[in-house]
Amino acid sequence: MTYNKENIFFKIINNQAPSTKVYENDNALVIKNLYPKAPCHLLVLPKGEYESYTQFGLTANEKEKIDLMDAVNFVIKEYKLDEKGYRLVVNTGDYGGQSVPHFHIHILGGEKLADFGL
Repeated sequence: MTYNKENIFFKIINNQAPSTKVYENDNALVIKNLYPKAPCHLLVLPKGEYESYTQFGLTANEKEKIDLMDAVNFVIKEYKLDEKGYRLVVNTGDYGGQSVPHFHIHILGGEKLADFGL
């Protein structure tokens, strides 16, 4: 499958579309979600052309993986989400509800989130 460079996250990463940036390092970008589902709803985007968590996990290099985790941890600490809790969500493919074909991690917190019974 060929990576679709017309997706909004590719455009945001390449400064071709606006966003509210929260954090950035060599290989990851954190932005505010335009349609938040919680008081804190941020998106962590790897800068590489990855469509899914699986593709990222199998093909990203060690530095890309470390930078992505550093970005997640920055948000958790900066927004003090570890004090009361938070949720990380990765949607993959049609069945998983992925709406943008670029791997990304949702970080949600700031209030008690719905219990899905998992």
